[in-house]
Amino acid sequence: MPEKRARSPRKTPLFRQIAGDIEQRIRTGQLQPRRPIPGESTLVQEYEVARETVRRAMALLREQGWIYTVPARGSFVSPKESWPQA
Repeated sequence: MPEKRARSPRKTPLFRQIAGDIEQRIRTGQLQPRRPIPGESTLVQEYEVARETVRRAMALLREQGWIYTVPARGSFVSPKESWPQA
């Protein structure tokens, strides 16, 4: 679980910071391929942000290929071969 940080002026939008944090958790193996990522409500509480902020972070991760979403089931870490190339 990430540390709670005091909010400070930032150049990177908050949804991008959250997406980057989740991406790092995937890269380091904290979140495993084909396994669920924390749900929207959990992420809202964890990051203390609005639901829309979490939705934007998830949309970015989906666009980049880090996660996929199954309707009525949730979002999951993409298989490693689907991850973006560095």
